[in-house]
Amino acid sequence: MEACGAAELGDVRMCQTVFPAHADHRGELSAGQLLKWMDATACLAAEKHAGVSCVTASMDDIQFEEAARVGQIITIKAKVNRAFKTSMEVGIKVMVQDVLTNVEKIVSVAYATYVAKPVGGGKIELEPVKLLSTEDHLEHCLAIERRRIRLGYEQIFQNLMQESNKEDTFEEEHGVSTDLTHVQSIELVQPPHANHHGNTFGGQIMAWMETVASISASCLCHSYPVLKSVNMFKFWGPSVVGDRLVFNAIVNNTFQNSVEVGVRVEAYNCEEWIKNQPRHINSAFLIFNAVNDSGELLTLPRIKPTTQDGMRRYLGAIARRRIQLIRKCILSAKVDKPSDLWEKSNQIKIWTHEEGAMLSLKVEMQVKIPSHLAFSLLSDFTLRLQWDKHFLTCKVLQAVNEDDKIYYVTSPPMTGHKPRDFVVLVSQRQPFKPSEPYIVAVKSVTLTSMPPSSDYQRSEILCAGFQIYSDSDSSCTVCYFNQVTSGVMPYFAANLTGSSKSIEDTALECMKFLEMNNSKLKLKTDF
Repeated sequence: MEACGAAELGDVRMCQTVFPAHADHRGELSAGQLLKWMDATACLAAEKHAGVSCVTASMDDIQFEEAARVGQIITIKAKVNRAFKTSMEVGIKVMVQDVLTNVEKIVSVAYATYVAKPVGGGKIELEPVKLLSTEDHLEHCLAIERRRIRLGYEQIFQNLMQESNKEDTFEEEHGVSTDLTHVQSIELVQPPHANHHGNTFGGQIMAWMETVASISASCLCHSYPVLKSVNMFKFWGPSVVGDRLVFNAIVNNTFQNSVEVGVRVEAYNCEEWIKNQPRHINSAFLIFNAVNDSGELLTLPRIKPTTQDGMRRYLGAIARRRIQLIRKCILSAKVDKPSDLWEKSNQIKIWTHEEGAMLSLKVEMQVKIPSHLAFSLLSDFTLRLQWDKHFLTCKVLQAVNEDDKIYYVTSPPMTGHKPRDFVVLVSQRQPFKPSEPYIVAVKSVTLTSMPPSSDYQRSEILCAGFQIYSDSDSSCTVCYFNQVTSGVMPYFAANLTGSSKSIEDTALECMKFLEMNNSKLKLKTDF
C-alpha cells in the first residue's frame, strides 16, 4: 500500500512499502520503480509551489547509496529549493527504513528541474520560495550554482571532447568490442503511463530507460548489473498517449568496476512511424556495477572502440566522468574524508587520489589567523602573486557581482613549453552558520574579450578552491582542493604544483602570507 501527502510547509512526502512486484531477482527494489516514485513525488512538490501542472525537464546526477529490500519502507521527501521564471529546482531525498530494527538509511539525494505548463499553453511567472530555515537558505544558495553547472554543461563537455581529440588516439590492446551490447526496445504509451494532459510521465520513461540499459550492461559483464548512478536525465521534448517510444542502449566505456551505458529515446506517432521521422525526446547515461553471488564487485574488461562513433562514445564517457567529479567538488558543502594521505607535517596535510584520468588533491593547513580574514585574503586573487610562484601576473577582467570576479592569470614558462594563461571565475561564499566553511571556488570560463593568444598556451582549471573553517577567534583550518586531468599535470598553474615538495613549499608560503598579514593587522589595531 502507499500513502502520499504533505508534511512540513512546502514539503511533499511519499511513503511506499517495497513489495515483491517492485523488486528485482535479488529481492531489492528495482531502480526503475524507485525512479518512478522519485519523479512523481518531485512533480507533486513542483505543482504544489507553482499551482499549475508541471513537467520534468531534467534530473541531475543521481547516486544510489543503499538498496531497499522487500518488506522495507521507502520514504521520499521532495521540496522546491529555488524558483526561477518558469522553472524550479526540486530537491529529492530518499530514505529506507527497516520495520524490524527501525534503522533508517539514505538511499539517494537528487535534484530535478521542472517547468510549469499551465493548461492552454499560457506562461506563468513563479513566486519565490519562502525560506524558513538555515537549510532552506543553503539549498537556495546552492541551487543557483547547480543551475550554472546545468547551463554550462554542454560547453564544458564540448571543451573536454576537443581536448581529447587533440591527443593521440589510445587503444586498449586487449579491449573488447561493444557491438554486441547494443539493445533496442519499443514501448507503446498507454493511458496509465501518462498524466491527465496525456503527456508521458518522466518517471515512466526513466524506468523504461533503466530496463534497457541494464540489459545492455549485462551483455558485457555476463552478470546481473546494479545501477549505482545516473548522469543527468535530459528531456528534449514531450511524448503523448499513442506514441511509440524506441529505446536504443549501448555500452560506452568501462572503469574497472563500473560500466557506462548510453540510452537514446525517440518517439513516433502513427504518421511519423510510417515515414520514419523520429523525435529525439530523451537521453541519459547510466552507470552500473557488476557483482557476483556474494555481492563482491567484479572487474570489467576494458573497451576497444572499433568505429569512429565508438571512439566518440568512449571519449564522451571519460568527459562525463570528469564533469561528475567536478560537480561533487563544487557543490559539496561538507568536506568528505580524503581518500589517501600522501604527505603529512605538523601544520600541513596533503592527500591525493587518482581515479581514471582525474587527479584530486587536498591540502589542509592550520593557520593562526581568524577565518574571516583568511577568507578575505584568499578570495582576492591579485594578492596570490605574493605567495604562489606559479602566478606571474593576475588582473581583474570583470566584476560579475560582489561575490564573483573573472581574472586573467599568466604563469611562468616551463622548459620546452610556452607560458600558460588562464581565464578563471572566482566565486566567494560566506557560511550560513558557524559550523559551515567559507568557500572560494575557482574554475575556467570563456570570455570573448580575452581570446587565446599565440604567445601563451591557453589552459583550463577544471575545479579548484578553498574551504576555510573557524577553529577559534584567532585560528582556522584552510583546505585547498584541486582536480586536474593528467594532461595538465606538468603545469598546474593557478594551483598547487604536482610534486609533494612543491605542494608543501607553496602551502608554507601561503601560511606565512596569511599569518604575516594577520600580524600587520594586529599592529595597526594596537596603534
